[in-house]
Amino acid sequence: MTVKAGKMLCGAPNVYTEVPDGGWGWAVAFAFFFVEALTYGILKSFGVFFNDLMESFDETNSRISWIVSICVFVQTFTAPLSTVLSNRFGHRLVVMAGGVLISTGMVIASFARNVVDMYVTIGLISGLGYCLSFLPTVTILSQYFDKRRSLVTAVASTGECFAVFSFAPAITALKEKIGWRYSLLSVGMLQLSIVICGSLLRPIIIREQEEEAVKAQPREEPTETKYMLENEQTRTSIESIDSGVEITTSPSNVPGKTKAEPKSEEPKEHVQMFVETDSTPPEPKTKLLDFSVMKDSSFICYAFFGLFATLGFFAPSLYIIPLSLSLGISKDHSAYILSAMAIAEVFGRVSAGWVLNKKPIRKIYIELICVVLLSVALFAFPFASEFWGLMTCSIFFGFMLGTVAGTHIPLLAEDDVVGIEKMSSAAGVYVFIQSIAGLAGPPLAGVLVDTTQKYSSAFYSCAAGTVLGAVFLSLVRPCKVGLCQQRQQQQQGTEESTAVAVAVPDLPDDFIEMDIGKAENSGKASDSAP
Repeated sequence: MTVKAGKMLCGAPNVYTEVPDGGWGWAVAFAFFFVEALTYGILKSFGVFFNDLMESFDETNSRISWIVSICVFVQTFTAPLSTVLSNRFGHRLVVMAGGVLISTGMVIASFARNVVDMYVTIGLISGLGYCLSFLPTVTILSQYFDKRRSLVTAVASTGECFAVFSFAPAITALKEKIGWRYSLLSVGMLQLSIVICGSLLRPIIIREQEEEAVKAQPREEPTETKYMLENEQTRTSIESIDSGVEITTSPSNVPGKTKAEPKSEEPKEHVQMFVETDSTPPEPKTKLLDFSVMKDSSFICYAFFGLFATLGFFAPSLYIIPLSLSLGISKDHSAYILSAMAIAEVFGRVSAGWVLNKKPIRKIYIELICVVLLSVALFAFPFASEFWGLMTCSIFFGFMLGTVAGTHIPLLAEDDVVGIEKMSSAAGVYVFIQSIAGLAGPPLAGVLVDTTQKYSSAFYSCAAGTVLGAVFLSLVRPCKVGLCQQRQQQQQGTEESTAVAVAVPDLPDDFIEMDIGKAENSGKASDSAP
């Protein structure tokens, strides 16, 4: 399977004849697990600092919550930049640079004097680092796997869920001993290990298409040989008339007084032309950001699905505890509800990866079913009135959230959307579009809660967004089928026009000259006849 692995170094690219579905890809999956834990896992655990920041800076909960909102927005908004840098400098270098930015922002934030400093350090600097670390890692992981892609990506993405379990209680215990500033400093130093994860992202090169193209191209015969074969087939019994063909193609048969001597150099020219056409053409330059995906109607529908579905990703985890407290549930039991949601999300991610790994299966339809069930879970929250009702809704929501959140980006590599060739650029544009919902989702839910004085309004708004997302997701496959049929019709029309052009063969110049010569000779012979 492996053609060559370059030098025996971690930085050397892996060259394969086909997608390995393993090999060094397991090391990349290991790196992605920890990148997920140190990016999204830290973001979801950042709530443990909220009360400390409110007391230290004397700020409201809404102003403190903008730290995470700005960070998420910058992370998704700068996704095209991550794609451009990855295509230009490689995934490894970009992820390592992202780890440095994340760590730098967190460390500087531990010395912040007001909430604006936190907006800049964590929101802007670390937010950019999150984008440079996460997106290139999931992109290169998809390139190492084909048949196991869905399962491996889903399992590796559970690092985010396990981080919520471990980081939240660990940071809470650390704060009680050294304070929130030194705890935040420790988190920043821990995130510097993303640099080590980035160093494991060895580039991968698939040479299968190039080799097949070389094998499929028939070796062209020299023009001289081709002409000689045609003349041998069309030769008549009168050799004196067709001797002109031999003059052109075989210099040894030319009399000394003929004009064929200048044409004796013609075979050299033909041989030279054959050598030039047999040489390998230069490889085309890779586009830093391919916006041609925006012309694909199936990708546009999928992007709108991501835009609206993202409205249901963040707000429920923020408002589940306030909703439970408003129903008279204690703080401890409310925390259990959130923990149950995280546990269910782990099982949802693994289950989705296992189901999507089955063959044959139309993965886009499985994703559609999961999104519909996710909408049902969001609509069910307002009808829960006690602890076990909320616990049931949280477990169901967490499971369905895991099925969607762990697979919606890797599904870009499927042929129903854009395919593995354009996944890098498509992922950048897709996450960029998601940034709008990531920034507007939580504040929109907050406005509805303040207006209606009911936390159920937040869940209704999230459910409405996922329903719209399901509608656009259902249009992806029909748009792709229609686009493929249109391309097939255009290709058939091109082939028909090419066939008509090939029906009239191009005769070589020496054939035309011979025919003219024969006509002149026959005319002179008829004039001289008595």
